Amino acid sequence: MLSGLDPSGGAGIQADIQAVTAIGCHPLPVITCLTVQDTRNVYGAEAVDAELIRRQLACVAADAPIHAIKTGALGNAAVVDVLVEFLEQHPNIPLITDPVIKAAGGGDLADDALIGAMKDRLFGLAEMITPNGIELALLGGSENAAEAANHLMAAGCRSVLATGGHGEGPQIVNTLFNATGDPIHWHIERVGGEYHGTGCTLAAAIAAGRAAALSPRAAISQAQNFVNRAILHALEVGKGQPVPDRGIPWER
Repeated sequence: MLSGLDPSGGAGIQADIQAVTAIGCHPLPVITCLTVQDTRNVYGAEAVDAELIRRQLACVAADAPIHAIKTGALGNAAVVDVLVEFLEQHPNIPLITDPVIKAAGGGDLADDALIGAMKDRLFGLAEMITPNGIELALLGGSENAAEAANHLMAAGCRSVLATGGHGEGPQIVNTLFNATGDPIHWHIERVGGEYHGTGCTLAAAIAAGRAAALSPRAAISQAQNFVNRAILHALEVGKGQPVPDRGIPWER
């Protein structure tokens, strides 16, 4: 997994490590950027040197089998280039990409160069991207989720899981768009407002399911159940959004 470090412990690489571990897999974490962040917002971010990330990926891959990759905040376009090079050398590893662009509080986690690099070079290598509604509209150029997803698939994405946590209504609706059939919808009860790190948690849990040889649909279903349960036990860590409790006992 490649993601940013959140010093509040709510999102980023910590969420990934906790979710992957809870679901029964062993995380291989690579930090892509360091952030100034709390449970309310992101106030700054600095990318890790891309060459260091290149060396870390090569070192880990030479030592341990990698069954899936999850990405979150990537820091800058140079990190994307390193990741693309690695994926081209390891083309059979499922990639789940959470295209982190903005924090829920509005803070930026990606500039135009990084967004362009993800769209042009990374998304086409991903098995699935998992944008929230704001990210999907920005990336796909439309406020209509189906239209935005279709634009992204026409540009090379294999599938788009449009997550509904930022929406309204009594249920969260997550929708999987792909080129081979009709959209598939998952419905879960909406509990309270927004939570810090749910998108990271969902994408990481999907990647863990894929690493454990679940199908993409089964991995999504398992991940949603995990996130929903973590939200029901959310922790009041700081003065902002509650943090899903990813340490709850979990059985498939």
